[in-house]
Amino acid sequence: ITGLIVGLVGTVFVKGLTLANNFRMSNPQIIYGLPLAGLFLVFIYRKAGLKEDKGTNQIISTLHAESRIPFRMMPLIFVATITTHLFGGSAGREGAALQLGGSIGNKLGNWFKLNDADTRLMVMCGMSAAFSAIFGTPLAAVVFAMEVGSIGIMHYSALVPCAASALIASAFALNMGVHPEAFHISEIVEFTLPTALKTVLLAIICAFLSIIFCKMLHFVGHFLKDKFKNPYVRVVAASVVIIALTLILNTNAYSGAGVNLIEEAFHGEVPKLSFFWKMIFTAITLGAGFKGGEIVPSFTIGATFGCLFGTFFGISPSLCAAVGMVSVFCGVTNAPIASLLIGFELFGFDAMKFLLIGVAISYLFSGYESLYSEQRITYSKLETKYVNAKPH
Repeated sequence: ITGLIVGLVGTVFVKGLTLANNFRMSNPQIIYGLPLAGLFLVFIYRKAGLKEDKGTNQIISTLHAESRIPFRMMPLIFVATITTHLFGGSAGREGAALQLGGSIGNKLGNWFKLNDADTRLMVMCGMSAAFSAIFGTPLAAVVFAMEVGSIGIMHYSALVPCAASALIASAFALNMGVHPEAFHISEIVEFTLPTALKTVLLAIICAFLSIIFCKMLHFVGHFLKDKFKNPYVRVVAASVVIIALTLILNTNAYSGAGVNLIEEAFHGEVPKLSFFWKMIFTAITLGAGFKGGEIVPSFTIGATFGCLFGTFFGISPSLCAAVGMVSVFCGVTNAPIASLLIGFELFGFDAMKFLLIGVAISYLFSGYESLYSEQRITYSKLETKYVNAKPH
């Protein structure tokens, strides 16, 4: 039931995002309406009683039985993410998908009068279904929902129901014309000591990029709230900055999720500082109060930097884009198994050794930063030690 319902909602969500992004790319001047879009989003969230919206953190907090998910989060994030994409904000969609799926799963658990533990399991089912339907990676979707809440452990009790909901949602979306993302690695070099060492270096840098991205998101959010106490003023001020940067850089490439930049990275050609500008645009967009996810922007940052690294160090830019994608994603989410599975589902197994090195090294070097402040660091990354702490 969860797979079918979330698959339907996810399908409508993807089609809405597609229409919004196509319209924006055909009418780039719509970005001048970003301040009005921001005012609208602040208004509807405050009207709905969600002045301090925690987003995906609310879903993760529910997994720890520390809070409950208000069902009104589902329609709000649906409308708000499409609005953000339509008017040129820099945000992803998978974070929104987790909120959509988690809200629906929680509501179904309440309708069926399940106990708290089983309701939390339904939240994980909804997360898996939404991630699977929208991004088309059911294996990673299943593991991500089981892995993201607690660093160092896996909630295996959710394996069967999450697998069922993810596969059903993915099949539903596919039959409704929502096709999975597909990126082709144009050249996979031979796995040798020199190429392995270059991959290690790339992964270490990506780990530090993930730390910088997480800190930037948190810093910009706090900075804007501190400087602009009024949320209406805050979102207008940030919108003006985004418009100004877009005009200065003379490109709309940093609007939306950034899939266009990922595709360019796999062709081996991206502007040198595109990874940096994507970080800036995303931090301002989400810090201002616009809605969306951080996952695809993290993919974009990793892919564009990986392409640059490959060009500079003389190793396949396309392969490095793939390694960069999964490495930064792992660094910001602390979900290594899901990161590896995303790599396999998007790129196949031919680059397995390089992807494995990227994920493993990034997980080790990314420390305890996270996109999600409600994550629990259950076990240390460095030793077999129970720590039970929150990210820095």
